[in-house]
Amino acid sequence: MAVQRIPLNVFSMAFGLAGLGGTWVTAGQAGHVPVTVGRALIGLAAVVWLVSVGWYLRYVCGGRGRLRADLEDPVASPFASLALIAPMLMASLGLAPYSPTAGKILVDVFLVLTVLFAGWLTGQWIVGHLELDQIHPGYYLPAVAGGLVACASAARVGQTLLAVVMFGFGVISWFILGSVVTGRLLHRPRLPAPLLPTMAIEVAPPAIASVAFFALDMGRVDFIAAVLAGYGLLMVIVQLRLLPLYARLRFTVATWAFTFSWAVVATTTLHWIEAGKPAGHVVYTYLVLGAVTVLIGGIAARTVLALARGELLRPASPASDASSS
Repeated sequence: MAVQRIPLNVFSMAFGLAGLGGTWVTAGQAGHVPVTVGRALIGLAAVVWLVSVGWYLRYVCGGRGRLRADLEDPVASPFASLALIAPMLMASLGLAPYSPTAGKILVDVFLVLTVLFAGWLTGQWIVGHLELDQIHPGYYLPAVAGGLVACASAARVGQTLLAVVMFGFGVISWFILGSVVTGRLLHRPRLPAPLLPTMAIEVAPPAIASVAFFALDMGRVDFIAAVLAGYGLLMVIVQLRLLPLYARLRFTVATWAFTFSWAVVATTTLHWIEAGKPAGHVVYTYLVLGAVTVLIGGIAARTVLALARGELLRPASPASDASSS
């Protein structure tokens, strides 16, 4: 009898909504929109995260070896980190403003778990049988996104030195993994269709690094911020060339890879607009905020529709579970 398989990238839904919440909070703190809208989106992300955790726990508890198979899967395992990274973002942006102590505790707990999991998974990649063709941009998630979100989250709750440590954790991991991931994309066959949405993650490292650096440096635009923006600009232009590939994709949970990636690009853009205040900067702010909200809102609406039709999560046979465990 087929069972409903819950893929690890289901946690990207909460991550994307939290990223959108962060974009609205950034615009709200600049006085352009009510900050409560961003906090409400973060609250929605927390609900989605809890539901996703419940779905996934029900799935792994329903069959022997499912959790181990997922964590040892060289393609799927990086997405498990999102279950730990998203709560840091939600705690620092949504909880800490109302309860600083509780927010700091949750940030620290999930920061430690993120670091431990990123280290364990990196070790697993070393000792496991990993082929170059199995690598994809999702490999940035555990250490790069994990470290940089941890940096921004720690900075927001007042732990500056810890934030600097996490900045190094994320940025150096990005430099190392970036050469591997880019080499795979340039020199090996194209990613299979189910993994093509992960190429949207290519825009995320410079944008997350920018947001983390702004959190550390009180929003100032300086030499490092400009360097990060330069590479981020290249990655955004690259995504324009990939639009024809994306247009042919079927909607799946993997489509959520576009959400946090572009939310954090939007957040970075809002920081730059606010720092420079060019003529018409308020209009630019609303255009950026509106565009990313329409994108993520559209993906969320399509997800609800697919869920109502029973098309979002694919069934997995017991035989396939056994073969992967």
